[in-house]
Amino acid sequence: MADAQETVTGIKLHSVYLPLKNPISDAKVLTGRQKPMTEIAILFCEIETSEGHRGLGFSYSKRAGGPGQFAHAKEIAPALLGEDPNDIAKAWDKLAWAGASVGRSGLAVQAIGAFDVALWDLKAKRAGLSLAKLLGAQRDSVRCYNTSGGFLHTPLDEVLVNTTRSREKGIGGIKLKVGQPDWALDVKRVSAVREHLGDAFPLMVDANQQWDRPTAQRMGRIFEQFNLIWIEEPLDCYDAAGHAALAAQLDTPIATGEMLTSVSEHWDFIRQNGADFLMPDAPRVGGITPFLKVATLAEFAGLTIAPHFSMELHIHLAAAMQREPWVEHFEWLEPLFNERLAVKDGRMIVPTRPGLGVSMSEQAAAWTRETAAFGEIR
Repeated sequence: MADAQETVTGIKLHSVYLPLKNPISDAKVLTGRQKPMTEIAILFCEIETSEGHRGLGFSYSKRAGGPGQFAHAKEIAPALLGEDPNDIAKAWDKLAWAGASVGRSGLAVQAIGAFDVALWDLKAKRAGLSLAKLLGAQRDSVRCYNTSGGFLHTPLDEVLVNTTRSREKGIGGIKLKVGQPDWALDVKRVSAVREHLGDAFPLMVDANQQWDRPTAQRMGRIFEQFNLIWIEEPLDCYDAAGHAALAAQLDTPIATGEMLTSVSEHWDFIRQNGADFLMPDAPRVGGITPFLKVATLAEFAGLTIAPHFSMELHIHLAAAMQREPWVEHFEWLEPLFNERLAVKDGRMIVPTRPGLGVSMSEQAAAWTRETAAFGEIR
């Protein structure tokens, strides 16, 4: 007699708000488009099965969208009850159809991302493997660079201290925010950091979509002298043609993709040669299932993947990429988890614990504003 099919029997959602130590400003703040960021909304999803297996997933939102993600997740969660947790692609489609009237990108798929990550975490744990090993790891460590020390609210002298601290910690690259209304200030900051780091140490810049095409061309030419790994989001995140023109004209590679929230949006950039480095964000694109589709398309196009944010998740996905990727080191989410990622010799070490290798901390529980449960949670 065949064994009974394992099914999803319980789901628990948590709306957690992570406070940041200092208000964060990038070019979008200095141009008046956004307010400084003071917190990050995290959507945690716990999934339990009839066989007692459990998975943990998460998605997030910055500045706005947290309540909407949580509300949408509550609406679609019941659709997953009774489903086989092994059939992750089928589960993704069912959740997408459950909320089809709000589309298959943006907030809707970001809510699905938390469920999808939880199902992958569950599958890897059940197999006794890290997520990287389940996916087929290519490496046990990944190049990493730090972003959090180079935001525009940080004075230049403090940025230099932060870069030194990152290097001493074992971080392999530094990214600076640029895109200020006074472009000369950008050049001053990048020049000072390049001199501080030396000519060979990996350095990136990120304009956060704040340049128009002529400005991006001028700034790209000025920045050629600094031997940058890439210029990130020089233009509006949906301007594939503009990014493609820059990629063709400049020696410095172009990186973008973090704001895109569907496979089709990434494909638009890939087919137009709009990036040298593609930067998909698994929670934003709807989880690991669509992320892997984006990564496959990028691989065939000859692009390098550099996932955005969420290093606790992306370290595993980057480990499975064929081409050597970059992973963004952002320590902001660390208080949410009991575990920490190790860094050594410019690389982030891939965890060997089963699944994602993380568990929610007591601090995450303390920051929880709302929960919702479906089915039976043991």
